[in-house]
Amino acid sequence: MRHLTPATLMLGASAMLALPAAMAAERVQVVTSFSILADMAQNVGGEHVEVTSLVGPDSDTHVFSPSPRDARSLAEADLVVFNGLQFEGWMERLVESSDYSGPLVTASDGIDTLDYHGHDHAHAHGHDDHEDDHDDHGHDDHDHDDEEHGHDDHGHDDHDDHGHDEATAHDDHAHGDDDPHGWQDLAMGKVYIGNIRDGLIEADPDNEAAYRENAERYINELEATDAEIRELLGEIPDSTSVITGHDSFGYFSSAYGIRFLSPVGLSTEAEPSAADMAELIDVIREQDVRALFHENMTSPAVINQLAEETGLPIAGTLYADALAAEGEASTYLGMMRHNAQVLHDALAEAGHDDHDHDDHGHDHDDHGHDEHDHDDHGHDH
Repeated sequence: MRHLTPATLMLGASAMLALPAAMAAERVQVVTSFSILADMAQNVGGEHVEVTSLVGPDSDTHVFSPSPRDARSLAEADLVVFNGLQFEGWMERLVESSDYSGPLVTASDGIDTLDYHGHDHAHAHGHDDHEDDHDDHGHDDHDHDDEEHGHDDHGHDDHDDHGHDEATAHDDHAHGDDDPHGWQDLAMGKVYIGNIRDGLIEADPDNEAAYRENAERYINELEATDAEIRELLGEIPDSTSVITGHDSFGYFSSAYGIRFLSPVGLSTEAEPSAADMAELIDVIREQDVRALFHENMTSPAVINQLAEETGLPIAGTLYADALAAEGEASTYLGMMRHNAQVLHDALAEAGHDDHDHDDHGHDHDDHGHDEHDHDDHGHDH
């Protein structure tokens, strides 16, 4: 019988300890701009990826300021994923400073964008306000074939084409004419998943089959969650309006038929003026505003003030731009289910089940979302 010496045992133990580190090094290093994209990338990448989010759970992408460490993270990445539509005004500067030259995925590429009318309560997000927007952004214009959405379009050399003009470079938190919060409509979330999948395939073609399988499974989960949300919110009357911390639920409103108002615009950096608050209080009294909601990554002070001045209840916390650190809302689909449940619990009326959201100009079948079926990328699952 062969006897193992202490030195041999130590060498064996060291080799075993080194295995996890080696396996991690072999994984595709994915850096995402914020937590919702990180969860999407993890679901599509599975065991083949290690995902780092620059902006973590319960943190505000609008006020994020990149550090030299973040630039190093990008420099060491195999794939970088960000939202686009000027949601991360700081992203272009960070990519340039990091010298990152790998695949760069703009996750919102190809979604049906909603126009943002500026901070005007008369144009608060509601299903009636966006019917024309969706008609103007038909899916024929966003055919996801490889010619139009090949990852040459995501390359670093073309980074200026992602809606980050020179003015934005000097105003890191400015938003453009389009609402950037596309993930708040699960139909748009499917487009995000397709873009992330294609980026992973470009970065790691050896595991293409796994990424396709994971993306297909995840898209099926998105569709099932969308159906759950429609059933829950079908019990809320059409005329219902709610107020949240900032203008981040436009896509949710357009998809699911609840009108959202806010004291500020798209960015959490804005502070409402006394005139804004007075106008909003008038709107609350004139319209069917039923409840106020905190957001997980915005200050509660303004909503608390509105509650004091109007007597409206604060009905819970919604998640818009960041996942929760723990609990149901710590995943993208969990966050969407959580928001729907909180809205339902606060606003649903017994016996009201005829809230047909397809009447609001957002029929997902008529919208051509089959054209977003990711087989149209020229790939068979």
